[in-house]
Amino acid sequence: MKTLKLTLLLCLVSTLTFGNVSTKEKNALIAICNATNGDNWTVTWDINSPISTWHGVVVENNKVIALDLSFNNLIGILPAQIGDLESLQTLNLFRNKISGVIPESIGNLKQLKSLNIAFNTLEGRLPNTIGDLTSLESLELFMNKIEGSIPATIGNLKQLQKIEIFSNNLSGSIPKEIGTLSNLKELSLSSNRLTGAIPKTVKNLVNLEKLSLYDNNLFGPIPSSLGLLSNLEEIMLSDNLFYGNIPSNLASLDKLKILMINNNDIKGDFASLGEQLPKGVQFEFANIGERKNSALAGTD
Repeated sequence: MKTLKLTLLLCLVSTLTFGNVSTKEKNALIAICNATNGDNWTVTWDINSPISTWHGVVVENNKVIALDLSFNNLIGILPAQIGDLESLQTLNLFRNKISGVIPESIGNLKQLKSLNIAFNTLEGRLPNTIGDLTSLESLELFMNKIEGSIPATIGNLKQLQKIEIFSNNLSGSIPKEIGTLSNLKELSLSSNRLTGAIPKTVKNLVNLEKLSLYDNNLFGPIPSSLGLLSNLEEIMLSDNLFYGNIPSNLASLDKLKILMINNNDIKGDFASLGEQLPKGVQFEFANIGERKNSALAGTD
C-alpha cells in the first residue's frame, strides 16, 4: 500500500511539474538544451518548472507545438532527438550559432508548418527527409554553409509558399520537381553555386511572386514561360551565365516591380523592353563586361 501511495505521489509531482507533456518530448527539449550549451543561453530554462513556462516553448493539449529560441545564443549542434517533437508546428532557431548538419530525424515533424534555422553555421547537405515535411509552408535556411544539391524530395512539399536558402554553398541544378510546388510565392536561392538551366517546370509556379536566383552559375536561356507567371513582382537573375534573347513577354507582367538580369550574356532590345514594362519598374540589364545600366521604366 505504501508503495502504491508513493507511486501515485510521484505521478502527481510529475504532472504538476511537467504537465502532461510526454517524457519523450521533455527529453527531446532537454537534449536540445544540452547540445546547444543551454547554461549559457541568453534566456535559460529552469527544468524544474513546468515545461509550458520554459522560454520559447508553447504547449497545447499537452503537446509541444512551437519552439522559438531565436536570438538566444544557442551554440552547438541539433541532436537527433529534435525529431521526437512530433507535434511541432513552428520551429524557429533564427540567428544563433548552431553548427553541424540538419539531422535526418527532422523528417519526423509531419505537422511542421514553419522551419527557420536561418543565420547560423549549419553545414552538410539538406537531408532527403526534408521532403517528409508535407505540412510545411515556410522553409528558411538562408545565411548558413549548407552544401550539396537540393533534394528532389522537396517536390513533395505541396503546401510550401516560401523557400529561402540563399547565401549558402548549394551546388548542382535546381530540381525539376520544384515545379510541383504550385502554392509557392517566393523562391530565393541566390548567392550559392547552383549550375544548369532554370527548369522548364517553373512554368507551373502560377502563384510565384518573387524569383531570386542571382549570383550563381546558372546558364541557358531565360525561359519565356516566366512571362506567363502573372503574379511575379520580382525577377532577379543577375550575375549568372544566362545567354540568348530576353523574352519580350516579360513586359506583359503588370505586377512586376523589379527586373534584374545584368551581368549575364543576354541579347535583345533592352530599351524597347524598358519602355513596355509597367511604369516604375526597377530594371538592370547590362551584360558582363559592359557599363552597368539601370533605370526605372516609364521615366526619362
